[in-house]
Amino acid sequence: MDQRSQTISSEDRRQEPSRGHQQKLLILALVPFIMVLGNSMLVPVLPKMMTVMHLSLFQVGLIITVFSIPAGIVIPLAGALSDHVGRRVVIVPALIVYGAGGLAAGVSSWVFPHPFGWIMASRLLQGIGAGGTYQLAMTVVGDMFQGKSRAGALGKLEAANGLGKVVSPIAGSLLALIIWFAPFFAYGLLSFPIAAIVWWTIKD
Repeated sequence: MDQRSQTISSEDRRQEPSRGHQQKLLILALVPFIMVLGNSMLVPVLPKMMTVMHLSLFQVGLIITVFSIPAGIVIPLAGALSDHVGRRVVIVPALIVYGAGGLAAGVSSWVFPHPFGWIMASRLLQGIGAGGTYQLAMTVVGDMFQGKSRAGALGKLEAANGLGKVVSPIAGSLLALIIWFAPFFAYGLLSFPIAAIVWWTIKD
């Protein structure tokens, strides 16, 4: 084997992900999976919300919009902040805020007879948390993997995102069979354990 072939072979070995990196990739894949639930899980429940809370079509649409707009605004800000303080330090609190917003919406729906305003505030909080998660997870994966392995790893994150889009409407419909606001509680029940796992396993 000539020197050039040996150099290429050594580069391929450096680009090959370790088992530890693959495990971390599976953990990071949970982030886009849960983020896509933010709106998709509520879509099949919107008609029920509209009936129970006596909302107009415009009002029920705001439940989706008030989540998406702050998420879009926060994404570049979270990216810039993570460059200074670290990815994990931003992702984990963002997951906690995301889950807390979901729990707040669920509790408000349970406790208050007219919870629409509280749900809107909670969804706004949830959207802020969502803005500091998926894109930063992609950045972490980009830092962890090199060459061909990076493309494959990012593809797995997109696959997790696609899986969430398939699963979330079904999950939302099933949870709504319990009670219409049950999907809100799912955000916290999923986000908090994922935040803990990311904190203890992903290092900057």
